[in-house]
Amino acid sequence: MITREDIIKIAALAKLRVEEEDTEALTRDMSEIISFADTISAAVDSDEDTGFEDINSLCNAFHEDEVAQSFDRDEILKNREGGESGCFVVRKRAGQEVGH
Repeated sequence: MITREDIIKIAALAKLRVEEEDTEALTRDMSEIISFADTISAAVDSDEDTGFEDINSLCNAFHEDEVAQSFDRDEILKNREGGESGCFVVRKRAGQEVGH
């Protein structure tokens, strides 16, 4: 069971301001969320055949990797101004950090 004090402590840890009149509703909502999570955690995971494992009749949706012909890098870069060292030069947008 979540208490009013728990809500205030969680809000402080999250650096959120909670108005006094909101603590009761938040306590109730948080208790309902935790109760729902407990219900899901308590659900039994059975190995029974439910009939939903193969509803699309797919046996293997994967395929082997295949090497395909690609374009020549120099051929691609010649169509763009500013290509250097085998790469496209991309201008930094305003407010964007460099490198990350």
